[in-house]
Amino acid sequence: MQQIQINGHPHHSYEAERFSVDEMQKRSQAFYQWLDTRRSVRTFSDKAVPKAVIEHIIMAASTAPSGAHKQPWTFCAISNPILKTKIRTAAEIEEKENYESRMSERWKADLAPMATDMHKPFLEIAPWLIVAFKRVYEFDEQGGKNNNYYVNESIGIACGMLISAIHHAGLVTLTHTPSPMNFLAKLLERPANERAFLLLPVGYPSEPAFVPKLRRKALAEVSIFHE
Repeated sequence: MQQIQINGHPHHSYEAERFSVDEMQKRSQAFYQWLDTRRSVRTFSDKAVPKAVIEHIIMAASTAPSGAHKQPWTFCAISNPILKTKIRTAAEIEEKENYESRMSERWKADLAPMATDMHKPFLEIAPWLIVAFKRVYEFDEQGGKNNNYYVNESIGIACGMLISAIHHAGLVTLTHTPSPMNFLAKLLERPANERAFLLLPVGYPSEPAFVPKLRRKALAEVSIFHE
């Protein structure tokens, strides 16, 4: 492995995997078809998932690119049943307010096919909850604040990779956003520089599990090619 200095900082050589055009087409198609089997699931089994699996999933998410490589995220993994109950209780308080006063009728109509409501039992049933926090800034040695860069973009990419890693492990999840989510920082005793971004229950699906019959947009609906 070659090593050089660029702008006074160490760099080493990188060799990407290389495939024939035919192999690239096969691999890209297979990866799409596999990801297309992923679904958001709202009914979970309480079957245990080893901590090591969750650790690897989080580390996979942490390989995501980030602004200036600041890695502005903290992933809190919760299996403690008492804490999960507290999270469910607080989340349902916010969700009740959402459904009864914050959400428009159109919003609720758009959610109807998902068969979701203010009750969130999966927050207690799923063996693990992962809460993704974005780190808005860091503290220096003198206690000063140093802002991170492209924080929302960075953690958004990391969460996408987290969801893919969960699917790759043979588990399911749901992107849950009980807005506002300030209660999560309080319950999990997170520092002032962290803001809750996403809450994901993780585990096996219930047996049986049912998901809405939905249609994903076709390629022509989500892309434009300039050739």
